[in-house]
Formats: sequence, C-alpha cells, structure tokens
Amino acid sequence: MSAFSFALPGRVVFGRGEARKAPALIRAHGPRGVLVHGANPARAAWLLDALRAEGAEVMAVACGAEPTLPMLEAALAGAKGHQADWVAALGGGAALDLGKALAALIPAPGGIMDHLEVVGRGLPLAAPPLPFVALPTTAGTGAEATRNAVIGLPEHGRKVSIRDERMLPRLAIVDPALTDHCPRAVTLASGLDALAQVIEPYLSCKATPFTDALVRPAIPPGLRALKRLMEAEDAAARDIMAWVSLCGGMALANGGLGAVHGLAGVIGGVTPAAHGAICGALLGPVLAMNRAHSPDPARIHEVCTEIAGAFGGDAAEAPQGLARWARDAGLPGLGAQGLDAARHRAVAEASLSSSSMKGNPFVPSVPQLCEVLREAG
Repeated sequence: MSAFSFALPGRVVFGRGEARKAPALIRAHGPRGVLVHGANPARAAWLLDALRAEGAEVMAVACGAEPTLPMLEAALAGAKGHQADWVAALGGGAALDLGKALAALIPAPGGIMDHLEVVGRGLPLAAPPLPFVALPTTAGTGAEATRNAVIGLPEHGRKVSIRDERMLPRLAIVDPALTDHCPRAVTLASGLDALAQVIEPYLSCKATPFTDALVRPAIPPGLRALKRLMEAEDAAARDIMAWVSLCGGMALANGGLGAVHGLAGVIGGVTPAAHGAICGALLGPVLAMNRAHSPDPARIHEVCTEIAGAFGGDAAEAPQGLARWARDAGLPGLGAQGLDAARHRAVAEASLSSSSMKGNPFVPSVPQLCEVLREAG
C-alpha cells in the first residue's frame, strides 16, 4: 500500500437540527467576528441575532455571487478594521469560499496576490488564519471540508485558489435542514457537483484507501437521493445529499479530482455560469471519455453500473443516460450557460495546466477535451 496522509476540519457537527448549536460554538472563539452570508440577509438573520444575543460584536458581509478578486478586496478592506477573533460563513459554496479567504487574509501581512495561485505568487500564508466556522446551506461544493478558497479574476478569465492546509475550517456544522426547500435548479446543479466530487476522487489516479472509504459508499445513495429531490421535497434525501457533499469535500481535499473540475475552473473564469451547473453539464461527457480511455476500466464500470441502477438503462450507456437525465431535469448545456463553441479549444488547452486535471485517470488530449465540451454544449 502506498503512503498517504490526510487532513480534515478540526471538528464536524453533522445532523438535522444541529445548527441550533452554532451561536454558542462560534462565540466560544471570541467576542468579535465576521459573518459572511448569501445575497439575502434575511436568511442569516437568525444566526446574526443569536450571535449578538450571545454578546458577540458581529460584522456582516454579503456574498451575492461566486467571489471575485474585487469582491474579496472590498470585503477584506472592511474586515481588517474589525479586529475579528473569528470568521463564520452561512451559505452556499460561494459564501463559504469568501469566508474562508477572509479568515486566511485578515491576519496576513502581505497582499492577496501574494497567495493566489497561477496569477499570483502562490505563497503559503505567513500567519495562521483566524478560526473559520462553516455552515453550508447547499449540498454541493463540500467547501466546509476543503483547504482552499476559489476566487474569480474576471480580467484574467480564470478562477484560482488561495490554498493552505491551515485554511481547513476549525468547525463545520452540516445541518441538512439548512438545505430544505432549496430551489430546484440550485438543488440539481449543486447535487450534480456533489456527485462529481465523490465520483472523480474514486476514479482519480490520486485515489487513496482513505478517499475510497469516503466516496465509494456515497455514490449509490447520492444518485438515488438527487433523483428523488427532482421528484419531490424529501428530508431524508436532503440528509443524504448533505452527507455526500461533506464526503466529497473531505475526499477532494485529500486526493484528486479530474477533468470535470479541470475544465470547470477554466469555464467559470470565462462565463458567468455557476460552478455546479458547469460540473453537472460536464459529468456525463467526462465519464464517457474516461470510460473509453482509462487504464483502470473496472472502477468506471462500477460507477456506471451504479448510475444505471439509479436512472435505468444499461451500464455501457450510463454516462449518456446521466447527461440526458440532467438535461430533462432542467440543467442547461454549456452553450446556454454562456460558453461559445469558438472558445472550446482555448478552454481545453488552459485546463491541462489545472491542478484538478492532474487527478484524471489518464492525461486527455486537447481534441478529446474539445469533444467533451461539444457533448456538454
């Protein structure tokens, strides 16, 4: 067995209703903090009010979209003067990423570009991050268990990360009730992202016994739960998807992903599309490509068998079946999400240098990736 290591959030509290413990658990990190929330502040009012009732002085920061460098700069300029003891984030992956970045950068002596990968210097943090507490309200990105924050740079047409093992949340409170009645389109896109993040680590050339133990048992129930949620609101299915998302976050933080996320990081930098929707459109076509070319077809056959079991059809056609199901459920293709076919080759070329692509079970060629993009369009 090859050597491997893993790093996890300091503590995970999982379960329906567990968010009620959040105010006291967050306040234990100190009297002053920053709370990042989504576009609608009313959805965070319960936590903000409860923290203030605990005696905390809280600065609220809204995150209405996937964070960009200008958004981060503006939030950081305000937060640095607050003398925060901690940062918490309540929301989807975008809010969690912005919160995680603020926790990392508020104590940092340098500038943001010192720590951004690819377009910046990519330096490790010179000071430990503030304690970060994550409360996800979607089941998708697994950002409550990852060691990076994804930031968009519109002028570069890229999304890149600030990455440091110390950016893992000090506490992740995963309460599936926070995802109840999430809009159908968000449930679909984020759910497909969650599925991609348990499927890709299992197929990855960087898979370890630890990541296998997390993701292999999560794939079948995750497929069935997402299908169920496209049919009706279901608390049990929400519980499962929250667990699948958490497992995917822990796995991707300690293993590899693949071409879905390798391409998605580039596409997200050149279109306004949401990350989950991009991953959802890519998942079926990337599975088909890997099925045709992977040196380890047994694992892909396992995954395709599970997909066929959940959605019907034959395992040999499971990637195409999954893609059709997603389209029928309302997921737009990449063209409708804003990716012009004329950009396919440039996207494919740029994706080959992404860290996620290095986990794909084989090294794809630019023409193979262009075919994926055509199929996902």
